Amino acid sequence: MRKSDGLVIFEQLFNIMMKRLLFLCLLSLSGSLYAQSSQDFMIGGALDFLKTDNQDLFGKAQIGFEANYFVIRKFTVTAGVDIWTNRDASFVFGSRWYLADKFFTRFRGLIGENDFSIGAGGAIPFQNNWRFEVMGDFYFKGDFAVRGGVAYIIGK
Repeated sequence: MRKSDGLVIFEQLFNIMMKRLLFLCLLSLSGSLYAQSSQDFMIGGALDFLKTDNQDLFGKAQIGFEANYFVIRKFTVTAGVDIWTNRDASFVFGSRWYLADKFFTRFRGLIGENDFSIGAGGAIPFQNNWRFEVMGDFYFKGDFAVRGGVAYIIGK
């Protein structure tokens, strides 16, 4: 069944408005909250458990590995790699902005996939330097993904 042109336009406008609303909400929540110490490193890995372009339950998988450097307490620069089972890997670069110790926003560019993503996530500490992370990303090509993983903070 073919979607009407009006419905397609509505869906596109709705997606754009939701992305902008998310960005404005995150920006308004930022205030003067703090995160980790500057000059710390964090390494981690995560697996997508939901992505809108995945039609079959185990049709494809995506895993990512990242290293973050805390430039200041609330801001990191990120580099890493995303690997898919059915296409080439992508080099990932970007940043995280910590709105609170356990909540962050992030922006990433994917070289290879030729896409960008903006998202937000949370981190739950479970030992001294270990944390569980859950994050959601909107990709500029129109997909949405939810990812979960672990990260380790290497203090100075």
